[in-house]
Amino acid sequence: MQRPHVVVVKLGTSVLTGGTDKLDKAHMVELVRQCCELKKQGYQVVLVSSGAVAAGREQLITPCGRSLIEKQMLAAIGQGQLIHIWQSLFALYGVNVGQMLLTRADVEDRERYLNARDTLNALLAHNVVPIINENDAVATAEIKVGDNDNLSALVAILANAEKLLLLTDQEGLFTGDPRSDANATLINEVEHINDELRELAGGSGTTLGTGGMATKLQAADIARRAGVEVIIAKGAGKNVILNCMADKLPGTRFLKLTAPKDGRKKWLLAGPKSTGQLVIDDGASLALRERGASLLAKGVKTVKGQFERGDVIEVVTCQGECIAKGLVNFNHQEIDQIKGCHSSQITELLVFAPSSEVIHRDDMILL
Repeated sequence: MQRPHVVVVKLGTSVLTGGTDKLDKAHMVELVRQCCELKKQGYQVVLVSSGAVAAGREQLITPCGRSLIEKQMLAAIGQGQLIHIWQSLFALYGVNVGQMLLTRADVEDRERYLNARDTLNALLAHNVVPIINENDAVATAEIKVGDNDNLSALVAILANAEKLLLLTDQEGLFTGDPRSDANATLINEVEHINDELRELAGGSGTTLGTGGMATKLQAADIARRAGVEVIIAKGAGKNVILNCMADKLPGTRFLKLTAPKDGRKKWLLAGPKSTGQLVIDDGASLALRERGASLLAKGVKTVKGQFERGDVIEVVTCQGECIAKGLVNFNHQEIDQIKGCHSSQITELLVFAPSSEVIHRDDMILL
């Protein structure tokens, strides 16, 4: 029996507060109603919910929240309040919810990634709506995903989702900043994400959240590579979720790309941080792109950064374009010794040669 299609809905702080400093519970009820309607239509729904810091700030009389430790404190106060609200609202429709708090460390570590995926799938299998947020109470700069936009893209990969809805305070991606440029027009559909589009994406549109259009573009790029269609739309509109699913709402749609079927490659897409780079020549670049080849030492020109065997590194062309990520079979010092050499020479140059490939194609994802 085929599993129902999964839809990930990311709700930004500005959507949940209506631009105020408090949670807009009336609008949250409306969002829950739409999610439950989707479930009636046969979809499975995953919520990536911001708002813990805002919920915590609402509980305190004394204003605070500027420093990292104060925001962590507010998240610790507000996270329980936020999940209680979601639980109460979904209960009106007889739907159970389950909370998952994630950090980047849960995604980067392969075993923890698989555990998170199994928990998420178990919740969906039991008809429970997962409510996911970054674990802001303990996350620091080193382990934070960075914002709930990118977190939602990783969740979409974990859930093998069909669509990711990024609901925000803007209708979508514009040709300019609509707040200052009267001639800015909405971009309805995006097939390729390039530097020009990245320049169009500005900073955060609100002081309440951490994500802006730039982070939504990053999230869209990650998700679409995993075969997930992404829609950015204004979360305050009536029936916004249902209209997004029916293609009836103004917004920006990012077309999905062909997704890798291998689970390890999807994990590589989900965002383990690269610890180094290998600059390769044009011949190696062509072999990777056109023939799906492994990366051999002969094609490596320069080694950047320090890394060990099994680390995730980036593969970059001489023009500076990152074309792949993969699990490397040698450390940075070993590759520096064998770069430019034929595979048959590796055993002569190194005391221990674990492989004839620098990165095997089964351990690499093309970007």
